Amino acid sequence: MTSFHNKGGLRIATLLCFFFFLDRPACANDVRPGYQVVSRAEIVEAMRQCGDYDPTATTNGARFQGDMILYLAQKARARDPQGLPLFIGYENWFQAFMEVTARTEDAMPQYARLSYQYKQITEVDYRVDRVIREIVKAPTPELAVNVRVWWKDQPGKPDRYSYLDTLSTPNLKVTNQRVMTYRLLDFGDWVIYDEIEGLTGRPTSGILGFLFRIIGEGRIVQTRMAISKDGFQINRATAKKGFIKRIDTVTVYPDGKMEKDVPPGRPDLLELTNLITQPLEIEYAKLSGDR
Repeated sequence: MTSFHNKGGLRIATLLCFFFFLDRPACANDVRPGYQVVSRAEIVEAMRQCGDYDPTATTNGARFQGDMILYLAQKARARDPQGLPLFIGYENWFQAFMEVTARTEDAMPQYARLSYQYKQITEVDYRVDRVIREIVKAPTPELAVNVRVWWKDQPGKPDRYSYLDTLSTPNLKVTNQRVMTYRLLDFGDWVIYDEIEGLTGRPTSGILGFLFRIIGEGRIVQTRMAISKDGFQINRATAKKGFIKRIDTVTVYPDGKMEKDVPPGRPDLLELTNLITQPLEIEYAKLSGDR
């Protein structure tokens, strides 16, 4: 599914070099011992592997981040399968994003600006024994990583932030907590974001918006994603709120527009839907290094 598997069709590529100052290393106080810092040049390279979809659309944000992470993890694992996990600093990530989209800071999408303002750091562990303990029922992934996204806990600093996704139907409010973790598995023609912690959301429009105003935000616990040859994203998301569990399949167009279910007349998209709904049973390794 990821961009390094399908070189011809996944992402935006406005490759004007907008910023010319040298990479600045991540603050040493933010990097834990035993991590390798990913440079801005490496992040730019990873982002440029993506093709014909709009990374600035909020609905494409998870796809964009997943493509970048899997590309970097694949390269790191090729160097050394048991190498140190990756450290992606918030400043290098944001400057790289501005460069590949040829945008100024004020023109960046809200989800990116908030990530930068809160100084969110991303850590990626691609050592398979640190991710998967046992595959009970599932295809063997081509790549599996642990992802931790966080910012420093400081007095007076909020422990979460929210933003609105107005391209989706209904509109969505998405909330990032200070520490988010998930497992990202690439099966070649589809990926899964599993055991998601620290991410919540709720519809803000329509009848579902009214309902969720009463019951509150739901936890997003899993997302499965497959990409068609022409860049359509089929996404199957699972959310929970108390005893309520909701599973929705949506289609995200390359420009970020999102609609429920699969558009008519697209048997190829129905095939992708069947692909990502297959039963899975995976036992994961315990996460370590809580922030």
